[in-house]
Amino acid sequence: MWQDADGILVVGLVLLVLSIPSIVAAYADRYIPRLSVLLCLLGVLAVGWAYWASPTGYGLADIPTVLVHVIARFL
Repeated sequence: MWQDADGILVVGLVLLVLSIPSIVAAYADRYIPRLSVLLCLLGVLAVGWAYWASPTGYGLADIPTVLVHVIARFL
């Protein structure tokens, strides 16, 4: 159900947002953020794939609309 370009974009953005606190915590504790970087890389790859797979691409103004549409599909 979420495996279209819009759903993959939302999943990628969620992965990117979740990786930020983990990266900051890793640098604060002075250890290598291996899992955080992997999570960030997966998020970037998902966003890139969604942009490539979308027939029209995405702009910054399209992201809130896409988020609302994907969340509305689950509700």
